[in-house]
Formats: sequence, structure tokens, C-alpha cells
Amino acid sequence: MSGIGKSVKRLDAYDKVSGKAKYPGDFNFSDELIMKILFAGVPHARILSIDTSEAEALEGVVAVYTAKDVPVNEYGLGIADQPVLCGPGSAKVGGDIARFEGDQIAVVIAETEPIAKKALKLIKVEYEILPVIDSLEKALAKDAYILHPGLESNVFHRNRIRHGSVEDMFDHCDVIIEGEYHTPVQEHAYLQPEAGIAYYDDEGRVTVVVAGQWTHEDRRQIAHALALEEDQVRVIYPAIGGAFGGREDMSVQIVLGLAVMRLREQSIDRPVKVVWSREESIIGHHKRHAYTMRAKWGATKDGKILAIQTEVWANAGAYAYTSTKVLGNATLLATGPYEIPNVAVDAYAVYTNDIPGGAFRGFGGPQANFMVESQMDKLAEALKMDPVELRWRNLFKEGSIISMGSVIPKGVSIREVVEKAALAAGWTQTEHGWQGPEAPLSEDPDIKTGIGFACGYKNIGFSFGAKENCGATIILEGDQEIEKAHLYHAGAEVGQGAHTVFKQFACEALGLPAEKVEVHYSDTANTLASGSVSASRMTFMAGNSIIGAAQIALQKWAEENRPAIGSFVYRPPATTPMSPVDGSSYPNFAYGYVAEVAVVEVNTRTGAVEVKDFYCANDVGKAINPSLVEGQIDGGILQMLGYVLMENFKTRDGKALTKNFASYLMPTIMDIPGKIIPLVLEYPDPIGPYGARGMGEMPCLPVAPAVCNAVYDAVGVRFDDFPLTQERVLRGLGKF
Repeated sequence: MSGIGKSVKRLDAYDKVSGKAKYPGDFNFSDELIMKILFAGVPHARILSIDTSEAEALEGVVAVYTAKDVPVNEYGLGIADQPVLCGPGSAKVGGDIARFEGDQIAVVIAETEPIAKKALKLIKVEYEILPVIDSLEKALAKDAYILHPGLESNVFHRNRIRHGSVEDMFDHCDVIIEGEYHTPVQEHAYLQPEAGIAYYDDEGRVTVVVAGQWTHEDRRQIAHALALEEDQVRVIYPAIGGAFGGREDMSVQIVLGLAVMRLREQSIDRPVKVVWSREESIIGHHKRHAYTMRAKWGATKDGKILAIQTEVWANAGAYAYTSTKVLGNATLLATGPYEIPNVAVDAYAVYTNDIPGGAFRGFGGPQANFMVESQMDKLAEALKMDPVELRWRNLFKEGSIISMGSVIPKGVSIREVVEKAALAAGWTQTEHGWQGPEAPLSEDPDIKTGIGFACGYKNIGFSFGAKENCGATIILEGDQEIEKAHLYHAGAEVGQGAHTVFKQFACEALGLPAEKVEVHYSDTANTLASGSVSASRMTFMAGNSIIGAAQIALQKWAEENRPAIGSFVYRPPATTPMSPVDGSSYPNFAYGYVAEVAVVEVNTRTGAVEVKDFYCANDVGKAINPSLVEGQIDGGILQMLGYVLMENFKTRDGKALTKNFASYLMPTIMDIPGKIIPLVLEYPDPIGPYGARGMGEMPCLPVAPAVCNAVYDAVGVRFDDFPLTQERVLRGLGKF
């Protein structure tokens, strides 16, 4: 296993396919108690009273906890604006108000799950129903009900870019294209619903075994809400059944810790376990943000884009979650991987009574990229220019100035990925520029075929001045030679193969075979903080931290230290916050680049869209484990084909209608394209570990516009919103 660039088997593969792997719901203790959570069930209401007496009197019920039992009744990854439990007696201002149907009201602790479920029905809650703000239009109305105390409007975050002189430049444009775009909510739909178990460990720490994406941040938020020191709380991640950003925010972590802490105060020392149903999962955790975007783009007749003016609104739902950070990405990416001298972007995050929006693979990138790459295709058509050629004339290069006024970090490879994707899909490059292929013809007159192109870029790592770091510890044991190396790392394995890659880094950096390297992962009791498994950062950050720890440990080994312990915290180049005046900043220290081509068939009789071939050129810097890279590409494409073609999350009056997989449709094996062609490119990042770039999100960015551009090529109808359900396509074709 030593050495990088090899497709070694995943460390967890056998355990996961054989059923041996233990997920949070698989942990059991003989004396455990069961938790069930009472959700609000209403999108907006003041809780006037909660009567738990009948539930508490039910035989087998051990305890019922409400807002008054939470020491510091607030949490939030970005802004601590959400109560742990909503209701009277909350120490948080506004903590007596439920702002979406998944707000948690009370927790029941019982001997068995049937008893806990029965007790939930005995809790009596008196509500004062408040106005439901279930759309951006209602939230932004002049007389809108303000959802959070202390705010003057439901807009709680704004970004602004002013680069160059936009209004003046539109007068110099030969073509101006305007459009309004809407992107939908998307459910994470990970295999394992939220679950966990809590207990006190042998050192007296509140210990929570749960699935998440950021062990030390989970610990911080649990400790804050319980009024404990962080070293009094321990968080352990076992096997995790998917995440995609959906586990970055809290779900069951705090209430599990609350339960065992309060039970101990009652002299009851028993573990507490909770497992959500799929319906509880769907209403209880955040979704991909729905975005509304308006764009005005101008270009000269030779294809130089001179000016962009854009407005972006993110429906954040009831609480902030990561909306401010997602909006930051969308603000930057709203101009695409193009050097444009004049830019004006205004972006807003808006509270509503919808299920909160939060982190989801791509983190604002897919939304912004849909607008950008749709605009590019429209401009190309207006200019009678090949869509790849128009992009080629505006793409970033080394030394380009981004919309926020700073020089893009070195290692720009957008031209290489565009070239490789275009050539693979049949484009040719002549002295007159790029020329695209004709879509293959179908023998069925109802079937129309089309080809669509899209490209993009995205940050690697935390942005806009976030204190980015990642730590690792390596311990070397032995006498004359190293007999065993222990790697300790907090980074989460959420299905992407991170723990396998971590070990590959350690083997390479130490020069040891796999059998001599033992790994210890995702336990705050023995690891340094790693940061979140998000922002396509973990391979990049963990690799650098492991290499640094290995170098220190080897140096100590050479100095005769036994055991030799090396701890290292990697800190990349600093980024800076956006200026509130013009957005100027150095937002990110590294980027990943991607280009994609979709070949589709549209059945004009039924409205069905089928993706036949899909090409993805993704610069990964260095493929540490090529098979895992290709798996990330395949998975990302299929996940986003669901987003653009079929995943249709429905709500009415602020309540979810699609609460299970019978009504919320996702891709199955029958929906995989005929061919997915992954083009794994390796242009080393100057500061990446062995040149590696993060890449887990990049394949997701251009999928929707590539498909929609291909549909236009097939049938001549533009779709500025999606999913492209058969009904929507037929309406677009004028069939009804």
C-alpha cells in the first residue's frame, strides 16, 4: 500500500459490503434507553405551553426534556440562531417560536421505542399560529413578518462585488443577454438516516457516537449548549452512511448529550440511543438551497465578455446554518472561470419558514454555475459562435484577476480541462477556433438528440478569512527499526475513501508498508482538530498535515526518541474576508477545475430526457488513489443528474410533501448514462500534498447546465429552471 497513485482497496470495503461495519445505529448496550423527538409539525408558531405530565406518567418513560432543561439553548454552525429545543422557558430570545416543521420541541427517554412513540402522542402543545413565510417573495415583501428578533428584514446576509465600471461598459457591448434562473431544493438522501448513542466514558466525558462531518465542531457546539468545557465532551464517528454536506450541521448530537447529562443529575447512568426514520430525516435536516438569480451579460462581437451584472437570492429557510458561506461561494462563482473586467454582483441570504438550506456538495457552486453556463451558451448563440470557442476566449489563465480584484492562485488548469473535454466529445480546434460536432441522429422521429458543454471551478478549503488548519499525529514505535507507526486523524470517512487515502499518505511519507501503519480515526479524545470534511478540502488538508507529522516523527526517530511522536498542524496561505464596499478580497488559496459534456436524447412525445453519454474532465492535481477519484466522478455526476432531471422536492404552506422515497424520486441503476467517461487529469497544485487537489465537488458543478444546454441543442427550447421532469419538458415544448 505504500506509495501514492495506486488504486489500493478501501480499508472499509469488506466490512461495509459484508455488514460487519458498525454505523451509529448499530451500537447497542444492554441497559440503553431509547430517545424519540417531538418535532414542531407546524412551519411557524409561538409555543404557548407544553404539558408533558401524561407522557411522564406513562409506565416505561424515564424522562421528558423541553427547552427549560437546556442550559444554553442555542446552536448554529455559522450563526447561533436556532434553539436546541423550542418552547417556553427557553433562555434564548425568540426560543419559544418554532420556525419550521422540523424544529425540535421535546425529547422523550423511555425503556423501549414503542413506549417512547406512545409518550410523544401524550405531550400536549399549545400553539399560537404565526404567518407562514414560505417563499422569497413573501420574505422580501415590504410588510413581511420578520422571522428573527433584532432584524429589520428577513435578509440576514449580503454580499456585494463592484469590479470595474459595469454600467459604462454595457454601452460598449455588441450583444447583451439577460436571464432569470431558478434552482431547486435537493435532499441529501444519504443511505443512513440520523442516529446516535450517548453515554459517559471512563473519564467522565459526555460521549456521543454519531455520524457527522466535523468531530471537533460537533464537540464545540455540544459543549456550548450544555454549558460544559470542551474537554468534558467526546465525539466519536464510526462508519458513516453518506453525508454530502447534510451532516455538517447538528441533528441529534446535542439532544443526545443533553439526555445523558440530565439523567446523570437524576442518578441514572444509562446510555441513550436515537434512530430517525426516513421521514424524520427528510424534515429534520437541511437541504440544498433553492436560488433565484438574475443576470445581465454583455460581450463584444469578437466574443470578449465586457460586463456582468447579477443578483442572487438564496432561500436560507428558517435558520442560517451555512448559508452565509454558501452564498459567499455563489457570489464568487457567479462570474464563472472567466476573466471579466467589469462585474457587479449583489447577493442575499433570506430567512423563510422552509426547511433550512445548508451545505450540499458543491456549496453554492451548482446554483451559480447553472446561471453562468446558461448565459454563456445564450451569448454564444447570439454571437453565432461555437460555445467552446466563446469560453476559450474568456477563460482564466495564470495571473488572471478574479471578480474580487485579486490574482487567482497559481496552478490554473481550466484551459486544459476544457480542451480535454472538448476533444474527447468530438470538438476540433482549427486556425479559426473551436468547432463542435453534430449530435447523432435518431431513427425515431420523436427522439431528438443534442450535445451540451459546461465548465467551472471551485475553491478547495475554507474561504474568506476562515482560520483554516488541519492536524495529524504520528507515533513511531520500535527499537532499532520502526516496527509500528500509529496515525491519529480526526477527518471523517463519509464514503469518499478518505481514510484509505490518509493511510496511503502516511505510508508514502514514512516509507513504510501498509502492515506497519495502524490508523486511529475520528475520535476527539485522541486526535487534533481536522476541520470539516467539506469544501473539497480533506485530501488536500489531511495530506499536508500527515506529511508534516511524518517528517517530525522521522526526525525525532533519527534523534533516538522512543517512541517518536510527531504532531503537525497544517495551515495554508491565509485568505481574506470580502470588503463590504466592493467585495475585494483574496477569497481562496487553491481551486479545482472541471469541464463536462452531456449527450442527451429528448423524447418529444413523452417529455423524457435520457443522458446517453457524459464526459467529465477533472484536474485532480495528483490522483492519490485513481479508482477512488473515478468513483467520486461517477457518483457526483449521477447525484447531479438526479438534481437536474427528477428530484422534485415539493412543499405546501411551508410543509414538505415529499417526505419519503416513494414521492421524492432519485436516480437508480436504470438512470445511469450509457457511458460516463471520466478524464482524470493531473496538473499538480503548487501547494497540494504531492500535487493533489481536492476534487469531490468539482464533477457536480457543470452537470445541470451541460444537460440543459444539450436539451436546447436537441429541441431548441431553453429551460432556465429544473428539474426537467417530463411535465416540465412537455410544457416547454408547448404540448400542454
